[in-house]
Amino acid sequence: MPPTVAVVGGGISGLAACYHLVRAPRPPKVVLLEASGRFGGWLQSSRSAEGAVFEHGPRGVRPAGPAGAQTLHMVSELGLAGDILAVPREHPAARNRFLYLGGALHPLPSGLGGLLRTVPPFSRALLWSALRDLLTPAGTAPDESAHGFAQRRFGPEVADLAVDSLCRGVFAGDSRALSVRSCFPALFQAERERGSVLLGLALPHGGGVGGAGPEAGLARRARAERWSQWSLRGGMESLARALVAFVSPRGAELRCHTPLTHLRHRRGQWQLTVPGATLTADHVVSALPASALARALPPEAEPLARELRAIPAASVAVVNLQYEGAALPVTGFGHLVPSSEDPALLGIVYDSVAFPEHDGTPASPGVASLRLTVMLGGAWFQQSFGDPALVAPELLLSRARAAVSEHLGLAGTPRNAIVSVQQDCIPQYTLGHWERLERIQRFLKEQQLPLSLIGASYSGVSVNDCIASARAAVGQILGSPPEP
Repeated sequence: MPPTVAVVGGGISGLAACYHLVRAPRPPKVVLLEASGRFGGWLQSSRSAEGAVFEHGPRGVRPAGPAGAQTLHMVSELGLAGDILAVPREHPAARNRFLYLGGALHPLPSGLGGLLRTVPPFSRALLWSALRDLLTPAGTAPDESAHGFAQRRFGPEVADLAVDSLCRGVFAGDSRALSVRSCFPALFQAERERGSVLLGLALPHGGGVGGAGPEAGLARRARAERWSQWSLRGGMESLARALVAFVSPRGAELRCHTPLTHLRHRRGQWQLTVPGATLTADHVVSALPASALARALPPEAEPLARELRAIPAASVAVVNLQYEGAALPVTGFGHLVPSSEDPALLGIVYDSVAFPEHDGTPASPGVASLRLTVMLGGAWFQQSFGDPALVAPELLLSRARAAVSEHLGLAGTPRNAIVSVQQDCIPQYTLGHWERLERIQRFLKEQQLPLSLIGASYSGVSVNDCIASARAAVGQILGSPPEP
């Protein structure tokens, strides 16, 4: 009789784990438990009556690197290759990003010209920041805040404007609290290996991530066509729907409305308590947020629960807006807002620039449609809007519309407006996160617990990171990497 693997959490990480488990040569019995009424987690897309697609979570995936290639291989295996919407690197959505500072939009410098001349909001050419990096000795601390690292290597302006905004855009987090080692491992390693971030990124280095296999299919096409990012015609949630359709007929048992309330390891087996039942499993793959897993653990696992509780997460209000007959003053991916300008407003994404295919049918022939997403809150949610569970959607919509009017000059009434408060959606890798992960793994090993931790709480918050963590965990369970 094959062993039973219980996967807890039906977001992209849990679904990817099921995908790799059911494709094994001798697949185990797979049971997926999801607390909510739907699968997909933060992959949430909706469609208006006119066919416009709105993303309430991730809105694009980068194809680069081994993890990017593996995700594209999965997309191909799921039969979604024909639904890919690709943004090439030459596209304005790939080339142009902006900062909103001092009441104005400023293009972020790009190319050699951007390095050599002074480009507002920076007070001098970024060449001086590059020289500072080349001349500054490598740090010796085992970890450092992203802000502190950037300030030491590139100067205060790069830290206060660029890195502050980048952390808000990627993690909805505070660069002064986030760990450079865990959030930006490539930058940390570059300094350690070459003594300079720029040299380390420019020169080849040893090691690298294994298990990518030969580049083929969609990954080769992405490289040839120089993709910057991609989405799917039906929105990112269609990836989750395709995974459900793939694993269900291959023996995986998928259960919605089944929250895990208690987890205990007894006599070599897991006992999983869910409403009205107790299930048993030989191995548990937790794709839950760290804090949610901590709540289900028994008292004897308190050392593990304590570490998991120490991994915080930020809440983000995602406000989707669609305007008719409106035009942007600039074209690009969108703009970020430094915390010094407006802590509550993280940034605005110009969705129609990257993926016009999602705009739907215009209200009137020949009238252009414009979709935007305003991101609010993050690490500043509580101080800006109060409790994410209690905040009034009308307040968030009003704040978003005011920002769109002030920043982009769009003062009309949107044709569509959707407010989503995504509570605790982005884990925050604070200073010392790497040590926390080491202590977690040490506890699992010492206690010989057949428990795998995957998902955004640990080693990367992107869609690619989550899928890669699932693949790696399944490889350890099966004793060999899953088939590509």
